Amino acid sequence: MKNKIKRGVVTVKVYHGYGHEHNLNVSGHVLAGKPTTPSKYSNNPIRNILHLVKLFLVKPVPFVPLRLHWESQQFQTKTGKDGFFKFEWTSNTFVPAGWHSVTVDLLDAAGGVAATGVGKIFVPHSTQYAFISDIDDTVLVSHSSTTGKRLKVLFTKNPRSRKTFADLARYYHLLSIAHTEASVFNPFFYVSSSEWNLYEDLNEFFKHNELPKGAFLLSPIKKWHQLFKTGQTKHQGKLVRIVRIMETFPKQRFVLLGDNSQKDPEIYATIANKYPDNVVAIYLRNIRAKKEWPTRILLESITNKSIYTCLFKHTNEAIAHSREIGLIE
Repeated sequence: MKNKIKRGVVTVKVYHGYGHEHNLNVSGHVLAGKPTTPSKYSNNPIRNILHLVKLFLVKPVPFVPLRLHWESQQFQTKTGKDGFFKFEWTSNTFVPAGWHSVTVDLLDAAGGVAATGVGKIFVPHSTQYAFISDIDDTVLVSHSSTTGKRLKVLFTKNPRSRKTFADLARYYHLLSIAHTEASVFNPFFYVSSSEWNLYEDLNEFFKHNELPKGAFLLSPIKKWHQLFKTGQTKHQGKLVRIVRIMETFPKQRFVLLGDNSQKDPEIYATIANKYPDNVVAIYLRNIRAKKEWPTRILLESITNKSIYTCLFKHTNEAIAHSREIGLIE
C-alpha cells in the first residue's frame, strides 16, 4: 500500500456526519477489501457467527490520502494508523437544514481516484430539539452487563432478528417530530461503546425497526482477536464524543437517553452539569435493579434542578413523562 493503491480492492466507508449552518464534519474508514454487508439475512446461527467474524476481520489502510468534495470546495487529509479519517470544514455557503450528500475519494500515488465513498451530513434547525441516545440496552436489547447473554445474542442473531424494547420505535418517532416542521425531523445522535465494525449492522437494525435516521458516533475499530471484548471500550471516549456534539450545537436543546447498565448515568450527569442550560431532560432505562438507587442519587446531584429526569423500566412510562412535561403531544 506504500507505493500504489490497487483499484477495486479498497473500500471508503463514509459515515453519517453532521453540522451547523457553515461548520460541518464527516468521518469514515478506509479498509482493504470489499464491504461485507450480506445480501440476505438468515436465522441460522452459524451463518450469523460467520458474518460477525467477517466484520472483525478488517484490515485498515493507514496513512493514505483522501479528498473530500463539498459543492465547489475540496479538502484533503490522510487516514490515521487505524484507517480512520475525519474532515472538519467551513462551508463557503450557508447550509440549509436537512440531509446533504458528500463524496470522499481515495487517491492513488499518481493523484488519481482509486476508490470513492458517498455519505450524508445532517444539519438541524437551531430551534429544534436534539436527542443523544445510547444504543445497547437503551434501544437494542443487548444484555451488556451479563457477558454470557451479551455474547450469545451478538453471535447468534442478525440485525433483523435482534430485538428492540417494546414501544421504543413509537417513542423515538414521537420525539423525532416533536415541535418541528414535518419536512425536517429532530436530529438523533447515537453515541455508543460499540465499534465501527458494527456500523452497517446497526444501520440495518435501525432501518428494519423504522427508528429515526441519525448520526452514529461509535468506538474505534477492533481486530478479530478483540471480538469477545466488543462493546467493552472505555467509556471516557463516549463522554468526549457527546461533548463534541454539545459544542457543535451551542443553541440546541438536548434530551439525553440511555440506561443504567453501564456508565450512562455518570456520563449524563457530567454533561448536565457542564452544559446546564442546554440539557432539557435525561431519560434512563432501569436495566439493573441493584443500580437503581445509585442512579437516582446521580440524577439528584445535577445542579440545574429544572432539568427533567426520568428513570423508567417500561417505555410507556417514558412516553407518559414526555407528554407530562410537554416534550411530545
